[in-house]
Amino acid sequence: MRRLNKKGFTLVEIMIVVAIIGLLAVIAIPNFVRARTTAQQNACFNNMRQIDSGKQQWALETRQSGTPTPSTANVGDYVRGGYPNCPASGTYTINDVNTAPSCSQHGALPAGY
Repeated sequence: MRRLNKKGFTLVEIMIVVAIIGLLAVIAIPNFVRARTTAQQNACFNNMRQIDSGKQQWALETRQSGTPTPSTANVGDYVRGGYPNCPASGTYTINDVNTAPSCSQHGALPAGY
């Protein structure tokens, strides 16, 4: 009798492995997208918090009364690293001293953030 030397994988085995990898990708990709969106939103809220702090410091140091609106240069002087950019490619609106800043992508800074 002659023995066959069997090496490698069969087509069925390869197809099963590809199907398992595809199933894992279908499960993992939405989670990665959701995690990226959440990270961008948190970074955006932190940037808006820094803008609000810079705006308040500017108002105190320049003795502003009423509801003046500082420029990005005024706020950038009081924020470490300068005026921040939105991680989701949005634009920040500084608003007046008594109003929280907002972002075109994530809305206004939530109360208590």
